[in-house]
Amino acid sequence: MRRYVILFLSMTLVLCAVSVSAQERLKISSTTSTDNSGLFGALNPAFEKRFHCRVDVIAVGTGKALKIGAAGDVDVVFVHARAAEDKFIADGFGVNRRDVMYNDFIIIGPKEDPAGIRGFKNAKKAFAAIAGKGAHFISRGDDSGTHKKEKLLWKKAGVIPTGKWYAEAGQGMGAVIQIANEKKAYALTDRGTYLAYSEKVDLVILCEGDKDLFNPYGIMAVNPAKFPNANYIMAMAYIGWVTSQEGQAIIKGFGVEKFGQPLFIPQAIP
Repeated sequence: MRRYVILFLSMTLVLCAVSVSAQERLKISSTTSTDNSGLFGALNPAFEKRFHCRVDVIAVGTGKALKIGAAGDVDVVFVHARAAEDKFIADGFGVNRRDVMYNDFIIIGPKEDPAGIRGFKNAKKAFAAIAGKGAHFISRGDDSGTHKKEKLLWKKAGVIPTGKWYAEAGQGMGAVIQIANEKKAYALTDRGTYLAYSEKVDLVILCEGDKDLFNPYGIMAVNPAKFPNANYIMAMAYIGWVTSQEGQAIIKGFGVEKFGQPLFIPQAIP
């Protein structure tokens, strides 16, 4: 009898292992803002339940997320740097890009505001003032979408950021906000991640509202012609779902209850 019980338990374990290994899996490389803000925690469980597919997210800077996609190591890329996204498509690494949502970048800093940028509506002037005062600034320094935007703003401000006042963290958005908080420094961040961290830090919004701070997000599948092992069918299911009424409704409602405003504005459905 004991032998039969052991055999039964062994067969059950094998069947469970087969069931788990047979589960659909989808791999996504994305920017840290979608992860640090908690958006994936709201979006992905609903998709996983409906499509019986596990979603694995690699949250890195946009530049690295695109490189991971260009290597064929994921099925979907979900980032926020339109020029880099268009190049990714033009180079044949991705297909079927869709607009998903947007928010905006903001410049945050200590309440004391040593650079005197509080209330500025012009981001390049705010950056010029920070550099002019030699006020501490923490950069992502990781080729992320936020870092790309930051470099563009320094260029528009006519500033080459160097010196003790400027530091590159080489880390994600959440970590940079925390470092800036510790150093009482300025930083460029997307609004969604800042709101998610706002109760943990003393930094405040000092510059916002410039059209140069617009921050759109796009999603695309890696090219199945170039990467035949990619889970293209499930990638398109995810893209379709995120841009559907259900997915867009989740994005629209994310953050409203806690912060009184959405962290991202859905863009796929007018």
